[in-house]
Amino acid sequence: MRRGIVAFSAFTLFGLGLTGCALNRFEQREPWRNQAEEVCLAQKLVRPSEDIQPIKEIDGPGVCGMVHPFRVTRLAGGTVALKQRMTLACPIIPEVEAWLAGTVQPAAEVYFGQPVVEINSGSYACRGRNNQVGAKLSEHSFGNAVDVMSFRFADGYVVTVKGGWRGTEAEQGFLREVFLGACNHFTTVLAPGSNVYHYDHLHLDLARHDPRGLRRICKPLIKYESRLPPPGTPLSPIRKKPAWQPAPDPAPIDVEEDDPYGLSPTSARETGSKVARAPAPRPAPVHAYAPPPSPAPRPALAAEPRALPEPLPLASPTWSSGPIY
Repeated sequence: MRRGIVAFSAFTLFGLGLTGCALNRFEQREPWRNQAEEVCLAQKLVRPSEDIQPIKEIDGPGVCGMVHPFRVTRLAGGTVALKQRMTLACPIIPEVEAWLAGTVQPAAEVYFGQPVVEINSGSYACRGRNNQVGAKLSEHSFGNAVDVMSFRFADGYVVTVKGGWRGTEAEQGFLREVFLGACNHFTTVLAPGSNVYHYDHLHLDLARHDPRGLRRICKPLIKYESRLPPPGTPLSPIRKKPAWQPAPDPAPIDVEEDDPYGLSPTSARETGSKVARAPAPRPAPVHAYAPPPSPAPRPALAAEPRALPEPLPLASPTWSSGPIY
């Protein structure tokens, strides 16, 4: 009986060892990971500062960890705060910085007329993909991935990935811009519609999907034409109309009041159309005992169809059962 109890206890401990921290004990740490960290440091792609500080090596559990990890509290030279600090390996930090500077901030100016000042994101966690016990380790286990849940703008407005992906027109446009832009910097980018696990965040990582690291995964596939100008071109923000409006001109023509983002034609001048005006009646000469002439009836304004902006294309969910990171 005692031997049976001992054997059962040993088997239980062995099982816990297999599932602890969602690790696959048979997985090996690929050599390219340490090499990528060393190259990043040698090329000084990350410069330590008050906001990005090197910390001691993270060795385990299992093959999890980083040789040269960094603790990150702010990005973009301190202008973008992190709602929760991140622990990242050296290679992914410059890519996140480039994505913020080249895509996120330009998109924020175009769609909201102001910069992003904070992001809510997750980083290092020793776990299997999709938090599944025994699954292949996630890139988060090596500090090689970032999950972004929301963006906060300078005026305090927050766009969440969960609510904004099918939210207002500006929110949809902004999130699609940052999603497509991320595909130029990371080897794996997953957004809502890629699978059931990424309905509320953007997953960005630098996994190697082939020996040379050339293959990229960017899901879901969406049809969307970027509105960001080429680098170096002045931005034209799409701003919401303010609640207060100045006094109209003496003869306003076809003023549109229900276009919050300024996307529809707002006047006959902008559309190039002509609207008939009633000629101002001339005063009749004053004669004794002569009644004033009746005013001429005003012709009705010509009705013109108004072109409404086409709605932004929405991503069709392409639920995938394949391995996700």
